Amino acid sequence: MPRGSILVIDDEVEIREGLQVLLTSEDYIVTEAETGEAGLARLEDRPFDLLLLDVSLPDRNGLDLLREIHSRDPQLSIILITAFGSIDMARAAFKNGAQDYITKPWSNDELLAQVSIAIEGSRLREENVQLKRALKERYNFPNIIGKSEKMLAVLDLVTQVAPSRSTVLISGESGTGKELIAKAIHAASTRAEKPFVPVNTGSIPVDLLESQLFGHVRGAFTSAVASKKGLFEVADQGTIFFDEISTISPETQAKLLRVIQEREFMRLGATDTIKVDVRIIAASNEDLLSLVHAGRFREDLYHRLNVIKITLPPLRERKEDVPLLVHRFIERFSKDNEKPLRHFSHSAMRILVDYDWPGNVRELENVVERAIVLSTQDTMDLDLLPENVRSREVAKGVRLQLAEFLPPMPGESGSRPSTRSLFEILEEVERRIILDMLEHSNWNQTEAAERFQIPLSTLNQKIKRLGIETRRRNNPARGGTPPAGTQYSDAANYTASK
Repeated sequence: MPRGSILVIDDEVEIREGLQVLLTSEDYIVTEAETGEAGLARLEDRPFDLLLLDVSLPDRNGLDLLREIHSRDPQLSIILITAFGSIDMARAAFKNGAQDYITKPWSNDELLAQVSIAIEGSRLREENVQLKRALKERYNFPNIIGKSEKMLAVLDLVTQVAPSRSTVLISGESGTGKELIAKAIHAASTRAEKPFVPVNTGSIPVDLLESQLFGHVRGAFTSAVASKKGLFEVADQGTIFFDEISTISPETQAKLLRVIQEREFMRLGATDTIKVDVRIIAASNEDLLSLVHAGRFREDLYHRLNVIKITLPPLRERKEDVPLLVHRFIERFSKDNEKPLRHFSHSAMRILVDYDWPGNVRELENVVERAIVLSTQDTMDLDLLPENVRSREVAKGVRLQLAEFLPPMPGESGSRPSTRSLFEILEEVERRIILDMLEHSNWNQTEAAERFQIPLSTLNQKIKRLGIETRRRNNPARGGTPPAGTQYSDAANYTASK
């Protein structure tokens, strides 16, 4: 099956032929164009996964053509080919829509790596676009990413709830996106054109919260030199969102209950009431019912808030959404930091998908931002993941390796393993861990040693002692040994210079 379709626009026949041989040997479908106008005609004929565009063409300025093509198809991945690598050229390329650029003369390995990253990015963008389109058609929530059954169930409930004026309680762990769901409810409601006012009750001091919510009149307290509207007045006809509502004081809980019941309140220091029409959405990462039983939250307020409850699943329960979220964050932080689109290696992405994410989507967002800021190469590998993410997965892998050899715990079913000495068990676990790392490192022992943080000589000794057979990939473009009898055109190793 082809790995992707590529259009090459370059006026030099040797470069086009060289790229044709190199890329087709890697199972890409390649189409050529010698001028900018010919390239535009090819793009009108059929879609492509990637465009390799020379910046110097006989009939068009490459940057102008880049801008035009990107405006026509923003989802198309474009790599600019240039003889002049500079910061200014990089900025011009990214500004006009290129995902990356490569400088003549180039390394074939470097080019193939960039091509692979760009095409995978193009496919993820297309999946994101299709998912957004499907979500918009079904829910009209363009800012929410998710295709897992649990998230789709949440969105179905949001769709049903949004048109009503009922109070909604959103529960979920920190970082699961409670405010995003609250905004989606507001945006899909009849109040969408009115204010959405978020209140993070946990970040506002107790003695200031009531003034923030209800406002005050002049002279209500020492620093009240003028009357001020509260957030309830600001949110009139709209929605007010209480984030972490479990943190508000008992006194404020009582006043909030009155607003919900009577739809009126008084400013601090005032004697007259103010009528408001505000929809209330509350969120908490704690179980409010447990707080009620503990005497820390009013039961009557809890029941007023808990008219409709939406429970957000933690990220560990919807791991199929992780790659889509990762790509969304890569695009955002690459743009924010004026960097080309990056790509996580397969081993790094596997860890991102397998990790339990105690901080949920917010933690994933921070991990991707950190990797983008610290990255210096197109591929972001394990070394750009925080230690806690890497170490937890290593520990999990070791536990899985050991589980096969350990007897069941009391009360667990299962037969005991065959009798082995401790030395034999540890040796087998060590062998499997080293084999796993070699697979992740494409059997590059130097890279594997660096990941293990041990000298290469030490790794070699372990490989010999454990009887591990090493191997190399059969791909000459990546340093492997070709099968006997295989012939390759010299054009495949052509290094462009112009």
